[in-house]
Amino acid sequence: MGIVEILKAILFGIVEGITEWLPISSTGHMILLDDFVKLNTSATFKAMFLVVIQFGAILAVIVIYWKNLMPFGFQKRLTVKTDILSMWGKIIVACIPAAIVGLLWDEEIEAFFYNYRTVSIMLILFGILFIIIENYNRNKQPKISAISQISYKTALIIGLFQLIAAIFPGTSRSGATIVGALLIGVARTTAAEFTFYLAVPVMFGASVLKLAKFGFHYTGVEVSILLTGMVVAFVVSVLIIKFLMNYIKKHDFKVFGWYRIALGSIILLYFAVKSF
Repeated sequence: MGIVEILKAILFGIVEGITEWLPISSTGHMILLDDFVKLNTSATFKAMFLVVIQFGAILAVIVIYWKNLMPFGFQKRLTVKTDILSMWGKIIVACIPAAIVGLLWDEEIEAFFYNYRTVSIMLILFGILFIIIENYNRNKQPKISAISQISYKTALIIGLFQLIAAIFPGTSRSGATIVGALLIGVARTTAAEFTFYLAVPVMFGASVLKLAKFGFHYTGVEVSILLTGMVVAFVVSVLIIKFLMNYIKKHDFKVFGWYRIALGSIILLYFAVKSF
């Protein structure tokens, strides 16, 4: 049983690493995957695993963007990079709305909205938004083309879009923040990069919260499943982040919009047929 569960954890790690960073909703894919590939664990462990597996994805961002994220230097003496400290201030501002809602109503949100109908609707809705916004911005020059140009006001607006994703699964955290950023004139590559940075405190906080709620009593198989999922998610995330940044230098996000619409429709159809 242990080897089979490890293989399942590898599959979940691959899906997490791909879908966490592409704006296509990791939750939507996890719902479908979980319906076909059942982890032979308790319901509480599985709920924790599906969140904490994201920790591996976070590490990918930290490794790739270490120089952009670390505000302190340690050469001959300690140096402080004020531009990076300023960026972290904006990241914190952007994270405040989702953090407050998550801490106060995490269980209520999960009970009311974590279902295939919500996921499908949000997949389709934000897929349509991607297509509309990209068509609207087709011949426009972005107002903000670097992280340093993002103001606290801009960061807060992006954070409010992130809040939508925190409440409604299927929105996609990266999808929501990128849509919000594009709407207010942020360049695609800058929007994607800022979204990666936002993920660090958000996903780290969510992982710690789930771990604290679950406790620290694991079987050997559970430890293996969790570590395997995180390691695989890390490796796949490194590849996907690099792919996405290269892709959007020459292409827009419309392909992800069409994919979201197709996936949302497939999920609705699948569960409708299954209910008969």
